[in-house]
Amino acid sequence: MKCGYVAVLGRPNAGKSSLVNFFVGEEVAIVSHRKQTTRNSILGIKNGEDYQIVFVDTPGIHHSKNHLDKFMMKNVRSAMAGADEVLYLFDGTKELDDEEQDYIKMLKEKVEKLILVQTKADREQLKNDMNAIEISVENGKNTDVLLDKLVSLLPEGQPIFEEDLYTDRSVSFLISEKIRGFLLNNLDEEVPHGVAVEIETFEETTDFVKIEANIICEREQHKGIIIGKGGSVLKKLGQETRKYVENLLGKKCFLKLFVKVDKDWRDKHSERYCH
Repeated sequence: MKCGYVAVLGRPNAGKSSLVNFFVGEEVAIVSHRKQTTRNSILGIKNGEDYQIVFVDTPGIHHSKNHLDKFMMKNVRSAMAGADEVLYLFDGTKELDDEEQDYIKMLKEKVEKLILVQTKADREQLKNDMNAIEISVENGKNTDVLLDKLVSLLPEGQPIFEEDLYTDRSVSFLISEKIRGFLLNNLDEEVPHGVAVEIETFEETTDFVKIEANIICEREQHKGIIIGKGGSVLKKLGQETRKYVENLLGKKCFLKLFVKVDKDWRDKHSERYCH
């Protein structure tokens, strides 16, 4: 049997999380049009008849500005260090700038099992000389080709995780990411990246689950935006989260959401809220 870790690298919005979710068949990572959606290295597990691929979805590669950024880039380096293969994704609808071309050149020199992937092949593509596999998770183009390539490069070994698992992350983490994903996709431009989610209480019985979650933001004015006029945003978020949890766990969900302000959390408390 073939088993191993595959680190999925690329710039923000290259399609890393979409690809991992596509292969795993479950919503493991947040997909958003906003940059730097993924903060942690998240494992997505794909099981086949004679293989197990553990995808490590990483934060988008970028320059560090604050403690949260440095924490994210540390996750990228750790994922690369423990990987059997490295996938580097780049957006096929955009020109590769000199910095990204240099980064790919460095990967070619340092990574033995490197696969370059040109994403968004359902849209008009720009030509390049990277010898990459052109794929689209929207229409499935060449995803079978990529999967065959991944399996062929895996080492022989025993399964790393049980076959019924699709991620190593806890239910609490998945719920916190679901909440953050809603905020990323529904709030004004300046708010989402200053938001973190902390599951304060998670109590589960055979019939129901009780959850209390804190939404952490950086400014008092952001708190008002997250709550929404008459509580409209928070109400919709609560409805979507309850539905997600009830589908995930198959039981009734009692959810309470609180919005709190911590103006320095990205510099002082990033590892507390992003784990």
